[in-house]
Amino acid sequence: MIQHLRFFFEAGVDTPLWPEDMDSPYGYPCDLSRLPISQETQTELARLSQWYQSSIDWDYPPDPSPWPDEELQGFKQQAHAALEVLRRELGEGWIVRDESLL
Repeated sequence: MIQHLRFFFEAGVDTPLWPEDMDSPYGYPCDLSRLPISQETQTELARLSQWYQSSIDWDYPPDPSPWPDEELQGFKQQAHAALEVLRRELGEGWIVRDESLL
């Protein structure tokens, strides 16, 4: 059976991974420690999620991001690199759909 995950960052959430099934054994959103991935990848995904939180103007969230373009581009590159590592570690039994809009 193939497992499906969605990859995107969300305000106030400490993981970018979401199962399609809300009753997933991995939690909703995913508890990174429940996934068959390395501690390094868990740490990197958590770091990116925390970094993403700084892209939001918490005084008025609908406002544009306070990030300069260079920071946005750096975040995008690191997020895509982490997604590729995640896909390799999970292997063939998993499909991780990139819904990050980055």
